[in-house]
Amino acid sequence: MTYQQALRYIHSLRKTPGHPDPNHIRALLAAMGNPQNAYRCIHVAGTNGKGSFCAMADSILRAAGYRTGLFTSPFIREFEERIRVDGKPIPQQDLADITGLVCEKAAQLDTPPGEFELITAIGFEYFRRCGVNVVVLEVGLGGRLDPTNVIKEPLLSVITGIDFDHTELLGNTLQAIAAEKGGIIKPGYPVLYGGSDDSACATLTAISAARHSRFYTVDCSRLRVTRYSLEGTEFDFGDCKGLRLPLLGTYQPGNAAAVLTAMELLNEQGDLRIPEEAVRRGLESVRWPARFELLHSGDPVVIFDGSHNPQGVSFAVRSVAEYFPEQKVHILSGVMADKDYDGMIEAMRPVAARAYAVAPDNPRALPAGEYAAHFEAHRIPARAYEDLAEGVRAAVADSQAEGHPLVCLGSLYLYRSLTDALALCL
Repeated sequence: MTYQQALRYIHSLRKTPGHPDPNHIRALLAAMGNPQNAYRCIHVAGTNGKGSFCAMADSILRAAGYRTGLFTSPFIREFEERIRVDGKPIPQQDLADITGLVCEKAAQLDTPPGEFELITAIGFEYFRRCGVNVVVLEVGLGGRLDPTNVIKEPLLSVITGIDFDHTELLGNTLQAIAAEKGGIIKPGYPVLYGGSDDSACATLTAISAARHSRFYTVDCSRLRVTRYSLEGTEFDFGDCKGLRLPLLGTYQPGNAAAVLTAMELLNEQGDLRIPEEAVRRGLESVRWPARFELLHSGDPVVIFDGSHNPQGVSFAVRSVAEYFPEQKVHILSGVMADKDYDGMIEAMRPVAARAYAVAPDNPRALPAGEYAAHFEAHRIPARAYEDLAEGVRAAVADSQAEGHPLVCLGSLYLYRSLTDALALCL
């Protein structure tokens, strides 16, 4: 199987089903010799922040000398990004070879795997072949029924925060969503909650108690941000002073606080040894694109943030207000039709001078014209661009002429086409 054949096969499979059956992934992995049992995992769920958490944790563990696997979704530019060892994406030939193996095993099963089940199996097998020490494993959707939830003995289960997203699958209350994400909590293994909602915390506390799992939260009183700038963030956490993080966004120190708490717990448990110097070097060297990422620092300033639900957008808006306190910004945005885009638009309203509505290159995308009409309904002047590159050119030109920063918000599926278009006009 070639690389291109592998990608065609992967993307030909059914997408995430409404009610996934964990027995499908279990059967596939059993046929492969259960590669997920060859290493320990830090298992990470949550509505927002889980990708940033995973990137920081992986960077710190590598700085501490561990051979790491990192499994995240979705990819930003290239498919291989979602499966990494020691910070490097899976090579195309390894992806093709392992996909061929998994395809062969899947053909022997009564029920073929779905797309994400197959990708999960590929990741597990690649990590086994590479002999990793620890995998930082991001949940795809929810937790309880997610294909990643086949691991049995996590070093730590992490739930970064709870908010409304994928309500058609996870439930329409925070308690219901927390129960689904709390499905990753394993009997007798510790869990860390990084969110702030009390009702979600109560649900997770109850699940942990029922499973005799030690439950921890992040003490944000230990966090003190000393400087925000477009060059990065400086902060203290407890006795760790003068920490530096190249990631922008006022929400990132909170994500870092959760990661630092997780590292403390792992040290206390004796599972891993993570010295303070590794923490510092890991944070300073972390890279995680599309999360309040500075794409252009000249005229105009251009930032991309892949926030795709109201809570994520509200976090991005707080960052906009911090970095650009004296002015409003131009917003370029595109979303999926199944998202709460009215809630997202309302969150943007305090900082938006004008909106440029586009459509991501995805069959689930909301049409640009329809999206622009919703901006207008929320009293934000908006223009629709069916051609994304044309929308980028117009937004850049207007931002230059009028002196506004340009903030790009919405689906991560925008990122590749948007950055390609920016490269042609800046």
